[in-house]
Amino acid sequence: MRLLLLSNSTLPGEPFLGWPREHLKTFLSGRRSIAFVPYAAVTFGFDDYLDMVAPVFEESGLRTIALHREKDPALALSGAEAIAVGGGNTFRLVRELYRHDLLRAIRRHVQEGAPYVGWSAGSNVACPTIMTTNDMPITEPPSFRAMHLVPFQINPHYTDVRPEGHGGETRDQRISEFLVMNPRMPVLGLREGSGLLMQDGAIELLGRDMRLFRHGQDHMEVAAGTRFHQDLREFTGSGAKS
Repeated sequence: MRLLLLSNSTLPGEPFLGWPREHLKTFLSGRRSIAFVPYAAVTFGFDDYLDMVAPVFEESGLRTIALHREKDPALALSGAEAIAVGGGNTFRLVRELYRHDLLRAIRRHVQEGAPYVGWSAGSNVACPTIMTTNDMPITEPPSFRAMHLVPFQINPHYTDVRPEGHGGETRDQRISEFLVMNPRMPVLGLREGSGLLMQDGAIELLGRDMRLFRHGQDHMEVAAGTRFHQDLREFTGSGAKS
């Protein structure tokens, strides 16, 4: 399987999908069409989302297939050479993926060789569940189970900053709560401007450092450029440290 899982789409002061633009071009090289899943959008329309995304993919020579415009999205997906799942609200996204029977369809298409691009919510749904999203549950999906394209959880937009005067839980504390309830499932905290490039089980960390969390262990800082297997046991390249 080939996956490009991004923490976020846009950094302050940059155009939409600005920071990962070159990674996208390389990752999608040779493909002619890409199915776009806009269902995470809430405060703007699916067509508006399409208008933002399509020009980016056109730069790489891809025709964008807008699944929300298709009578049978799962069938339309089968004709695309790549898949992109956009960010927004993860709960809204998963509800619509179940509604259109796209969870299984996307998983099958990726397993058959279609490259998968996700950012934010689109990266959350590549995980076993959506339990490590930051989003508010504004709607109720049939299940928290997601595609399980990777054997770990991702926390997009990860930050270890604690604002002055903030009395609530930090992100690290929230992730620790998840690990108490799910002790065998590691969590990768992807900072803004970072992503994972996965090909045949081998992963490279792009952009910025990330933080790896395991139950009962100190967190591990993993440097950008580090390569590791999806089982998170062998780290090479730039290295990692506790």
